[in-house]
Amino acid sequence: MTTVRYDIHDRVATLTLDRPERKNPLTFELYAELRDWFRAVGGNADIKAIVLTGEGENFCSGGDVREIIGPLTERTPAELHAFTQMTGDLVKAMRAAPQPIVAAVDGVCVGAGAILAMASDLRYGTARSKVAFLFVRVGLAGCDMGACAMLPRIIGQGRAAELLYTGRAMPGSQALDWGFYSELCEPGAVLARAQAVAGEIAHGPTFAHAMTKKMLHEEWAMPLDVAIDAEAKAQAVCMETADFRRAYEAFINKCPPAFEGN
Repeated sequence: MTTVRYDIHDRVATLTLDRPERKNPLTFELYAELRDWFRAVGGNADIKAIVLTGEGENFCSGGDVREIIGPLTERTPAELHAFTQMTGDLVKAMRAAPQPIVAAVDGVCVGAGAILAMASDLRYGTARSKVAFLFVRVGLAGCDMGACAMLPRIIGQGRAAELLYTGRAMPGSQALDWGFYSELCEPGAVLARAQAVAGEIAHGPTFAHAMTKKMLHEEWAMPLDVAIDAEAKAQAVCMETADFRRAYEAFINKCPPAFEGN
């Protein structure tokens, strides 16, 4: 059963979780498929940015209760760890992909679905959307797929702790106020807005964008002085690119630069 669509247009890949009758849940197979796709996408020169969304009026309802949660209650400790490692590997693959990822979030965005949105680089939502890290509601910890590391960096330690301890839903207006969303859109416009932002990124200096994403990820664990030195090296590499020269020449000639990602 196909549960995700891949569409590539004008340098942007749009991934649509496509099981709307169940609010686009994740299955064992879909976790692995997405992990493998994000691992491979770095080698696709035709894709410069990625949009992640859900079909219908919802983003993602998380792990399917019948197809994931039920079977997990029958697995051995080794099998459980293999599963949680696989789900974590999906987030690692998303963060390692050089292309910026833009999430278009509407309706339900809960559990592992909220993690997918969190692991994206940018998030655009709707007022009616509901984001919930509801692991506690099924007797699990909030430390799932990197949530305890990433969510505090997006919205702050205290706010993240409250969401992870309670499992409550964060409405769209609060998600915007807390910095989880960059912007609120009308439900019928959120995907187009995310695609427009992704398109702008895809036609920019994509080598430099990939470097920005890489350094945002790596500098989490660096002392400030080490991070400054790492950025000096990274920016010097970007100054060696043809895009840097193109931008200079475009400025001199008073015309917009045509970036090519090299």
